[in-house]
Amino acid sequence: MSEPQGSQGTEGTTQRLPVLEKAADTDTGEYQPPPVPEVEGATAGRFWSARRVPAGIVALLLAVIAGFFLYDITAVRAEQPAMRWRRELAAQLAERPLDDTWVLVGAGIAAALGVWLIVLAATPGLRGVLPMRRTGTDVRAGLHREAAALVLRDRAVEVAGVQSVRVRLTRTKADVGAVAHFRELDDVQADLDATLAEAISGLGLARPPALSVRVRRPGKKG
Repeated sequence: MSEPQGSQGTEGTTQRLPVLEKAADTDTGEYQPPPVPEVEGATAGRFWSARRVPAGIVALLLAVIAGFFLYDITAVRAEQPAMRWRRELAAQLAERPLDDTWVLVGAGIAAALGVWLIVLAATPGLRGVLPMRRTGTDVRAGLHREAAALVLRDRAVEVAGVQSVRVRLTRTKADVGAVAHFRELDDVQADLDATLAEAISGLGLARPPALSVRVRRPGKKG
C-alpha cells in the first residue's frame, strides 16, 4: 500500500520557495522611478508639422491656375481666340504703370503670401508638443503641453493649503498661479516651488521650462 503524498514532506528536505520582495523607500514610502540617462549625441529637436492644409491649398491653387493657362495655350495653338480674361489681363498689365494702386496692392498680397509660405517651410510648427530627452538614437518622444500642464496642476493641488491652481505652460516658461486659503503664503510658496520643480524634472523634457509661481489669498465674495 503506497504512502500518501502529503506525508512525504515530513521526512524529506524542506525547501523555501523564492519570494519577490520590494525594497521600500525608508524616506517617503513612495516609489521613486530611476533617472533616465540621456544618450550623448542624440539631440532632441522640435517636431516638424506635416503642413497638410497649407500644402493642399497651394497645390490646389497651382493646379487650377496651371489648368487655365494650359487650356488657353492649347486653344491658341488650335487657332482659337485666347480667353477673355487673359486678353484683359495682358491689356491691363500693358497699360497700367508700376506705381498704380492696384498693382502695388497685388504685389503686396503676392509678397505676403510668399513670406507666409517661406515661414511655413522654415519653421517646425507643432508648438503644442514639447520634445523629451532622448534615451536612444532611434527613438523620439514628445509630450503635449496640455498634458504637462495637467500634471503640474495635479501636483500643485496636493500641497497643503492650496485651494485652486491655474497653470499656463509654454515651451520656455511654466507660469503657475495658486490660491491658498490657509497656511502662510511664504510656506505655501516654498512648498509649491519645491514640488513643481521636482514635477518639471520628472517630466523628462529636453528643455525644462523656467518656473514662475505666484500665491495669493482668495478674493472676497460679493
